[in-house]
Amino acid sequence: MVSLVGNPAPDFNATAVQGDQIIENFTLSQFRGQKYTVLFFYPLDFTFVCPTELIQLEEKLGDFEALNTQVIGISTDSWFSHLAWLQTPKRQGGIQGVSYPIVSDFNKNIAADYGVLLPGGMALRGAFIMDRDGVVQVAIVNNLSLGRNVDEILRLIRGIQFCEEHGEVCPANWDEGKPGLKPTAEGVAAYLGGE
Repeated sequence: MVSLVGNPAPDFNATAVQGDQIIENFTLSQFRGQKYTVLFFYPLDFTFVCPTELIQLEEKLGDFEALNTQVIGISTDSWFSHLAWLQTPKRQGGIQGVSYPIVSDFNKNIAADYGVLLPGGMALRGAFIMDRDGVVQVAIVNNLSLGRNVDEILRLIRGIQFCEEHGEVCPANWDEGKPGLKPTAEGVAAYLGGE
């Protein structure tokens, strides 16, 4: 599988659900030039790990918005399934209250384009972070049983923005407020030497 990192994100035109609204002709490219984007694949509606991730994304949505980042969920379920899940209370395993768009990849073309489609027809847990130009900067793919860390996704967006703003790179364990380093032999020597 060839990595999408460093390449333009595959665009799509699909049906999405946001709250109780069905959105036809939802595209990824509508955010290009305006926002950073997180495209968040999950296996199936009405499952086990998935609602914990989607609800955690909703709980951190203000942090994503502060970073000018659009969150988009996506699975191979139908938009009718998405709508039913969004209307199901959390105490019954639903995701009621999730407000960002959730795309239906019912034909499974989008998951295939992103390299996360399993032979059975559902997607692995893929998270793709795009810069404002629509270029994939990060691709994280987990197997079905492993939920993702939403704070790590936020940290990576901050890192992308730090690199853009400062022209530096982010060393291991970089986090907001920590120094970057200049991408030169001298820069790494200064960083490692504690200067």
